[in-house]
Amino acid sequence: MLESLKRTLCRLLGRRDSPSPAARAADAPSSAIVGATTMNKITSIADVRRHFRNNKEPIYFISATNFNLLGIGDWVGNFRHINYIDCFDGQQRNVFVPKEKFPRDFESIEDINNYLLEHKEVIDFIQSRADGEHAGTAAFLMFDEHTEEVCQQLGLKVAFPPAALRSRMDNKIETVRIGNKAGVPSVPNVLARVGSYQELCEVSRELGSDLVVQTAFGDSGHTTFFIASEDDYYKHAEEIEAEAEVKIMKRINCRGSAIEACATRCGTVVGPLMTELVGFKTLTPYKGGWCGNEMFAGAFTQEIRDKAREYTFKFGEALREEGYRGYFELDFLIDMDSGEVYLGELNPRVTGASSLTNVAAFAHSDIPLFLFHLLEFSDVEFDLDINEINERWAHPDSVDSWSQLVIKHTDESVDLLTGAPRTGVWKMAEDGSIAYDHYSYHPHAAENEQEGFFLRISGAGDFRYEGADLGILITRGRLMDDNFQLNERAKAWIDGIRGQYAGQSLQDPVVEQVAVSHAVGGGNFKIL
Repeated sequence: MLESLKRTLCRLLGRRDSPSPAARAADAPSSAIVGATTMNKITSIADVRRHFRNNKEPIYFISATNFNLLGIGDWVGNFRHINYIDCFDGQQRNVFVPKEKFPRDFESIEDINNYLLEHKEVIDFIQSRADGEHAGTAAFLMFDEHTEEVCQQLGLKVAFPPAALRSRMDNKIETVRIGNKAGVPSVPNVLARVGSYQELCEVSRELGSDLVVQTAFGDSGHTTFFIASEDDYYKHAEEIEAEAEVKIMKRINCRGSAIEACATRCGTVVGPLMTELVGFKTLTPYKGGWCGNEMFAGAFTQEIRDKAREYTFKFGEALREEGYRGYFELDFLIDMDSGEVYLGELNPRVTGASSLTNVAAFAHSDIPLFLFHLLEFSDVEFDLDINEINERWAHPDSVDSWSQLVIKHTDESVDLLTGAPRTGVWKMAEDGSIAYDHYSYHPHAAENEQEGFFLRISGAGDFRYEGADLGILITRGRLMDDNFQLNERAKAWIDGIRGQYAGQSLQDPVVEQVAVSHAVGGGNFKIL
């Protein structure tokens, strides 16, 4: 048994007249040439479809899993996923996962991506598909300067603005400043350095005594602190006082929402407003932690939806002025007492909500939002009527209903998984029980609300620990009620999926500690 555990641990151990400096940075060598074409100019959605359908250049999404861009390969020729985790048991031909895993302590998703890019099997795979020195284009969920260096060595172009610019945009403090400049308000707040509870109270006097404190970087589920007393403060004092500046907000009665967009040279394309599932104890152990989304035409009132779309367009245009272009997501906080719409945070990348944005009706009537991103980083001239696209996408008939649940292990326990549900379509019976129906790689394979597409993340041989990502369920219809609580169907799906997992106790605290310390994602960092 000990030798088996050791082997398991080893498997785990991987339009500008005078451009500003930031704008010039966005046009730096890391920008990609995606999909060479003979077309003079793209002027319609049909042109975009044809361009990417006929693409001959290798394009890669390199990440821990392919979750964020499920199904994009159906739209883009020569598109491949390079992943660390095999969610498909080798059945998905456009997903490449290296067979050999070498001991490595991962501290971020950037570490995983750099590990993949430096893996011999991955290098051989990329070189086997390269056209001379040009190996293709790479997109990432997260990357850093080292990623850029390795990509340059491999002949890969990075289809995102430079990492340094993306990092600045990812700063929650910077998000507030950009929003203020663009006329996109945040929840009443102050930005300050805090060295004690007394200092916190002094700088936030006008906000009241019930506060929310956020650090500049990190997953909001781990770096958002709710402070209503001195005792609350001292639980998180070390993290708060270590920061040069934090965002201190008045606590409001709000609902989370998310909206994805793409800043292009023709303007900002804006997707629909989605609800967010946050902090449900049956899904995540983290208070304030994201654990899913809903997309449906009636999400919030028309006034709120219109305001969120207006703010997103304004913010996208502000990002363009900063030199940022491409895909991004905004979290909005809807004040349920006043109806005000507040900017929450910016994610300058594809996100966990991208899996819904890119499979919904509006995307399949036109093109997925991510194709606008690839187009922006292409060598192709294009002139698209963004206002017309936004008007069409804003119409309720363009939005069908989808939901997703991100299921984590919520117990304070560690064990070794001996059984796990397969990726594919599962069906729910009238009594709420679920059963595997058939293999698929795409959420659209779930044809009705009694079916769900499950993407397995943790499988047999992996460690299950508090915060570990078990998998994602995507289904048609809503999974929350009008009071933004999980409905009975959601609860049945959660119970059913959890019931498909089986584990074996490690019975050794030392082994448990080692297992968690070498885990991929979960409590250590976000991989989705």
